Amino acid sequence: MDFTVGSIYEGKVTGITGFGAFVQLAPGKSGMVHISEIANTFVDDIKKHIKEGDIVKVKLIGIDQNGRINLSIKKALPASEKPQSAPRPERAAVSTVASSDGSMLEKSQDSAFEDKLRMFMQRSESKMSDLRMQKDKRAKARRRR
Repeated sequence: MDFTVGSIYEGKVTGITGFGAFVQLAPGKSGMVHISEIANTFVDDIKKHIKEGDIVKVKLIGIDQNGRINLSIKKALPASEKPQSAPRPERAAVSTVASSDGSMLEKSQDSAFEDKLRMFMQRSESKMSDLRMQKDKRAKARRRR
């Protein structure tokens, strides 16, 4: 059987690994579907999507120099099953707020994230400072011996 890149074939899942699944296209010819090509959503466990013995439609997306066949299940899906790209969210509204020194600052509605980031950075710096102090104490204790 002659395989053509871009063609859709039907095959049987013969093996599943942590990084992909092997699909037999014809006797003696099989290819691999990488975990990123299993579904249009994030796949953390392939076994939640397919299992050995399943008959799946795959699209041949490439044949490398060593003759290995690369397949995709998600690219073989009909257009009706492919997720539509979500419209890009609009930019958050910006309002002006008086700062502590009396000047006007722009404050977005997404400032909650910025506040959380600021708190994280403060806690992180505090922890790093504590670690440095402990390290310095240990170094001084070693020098006294």
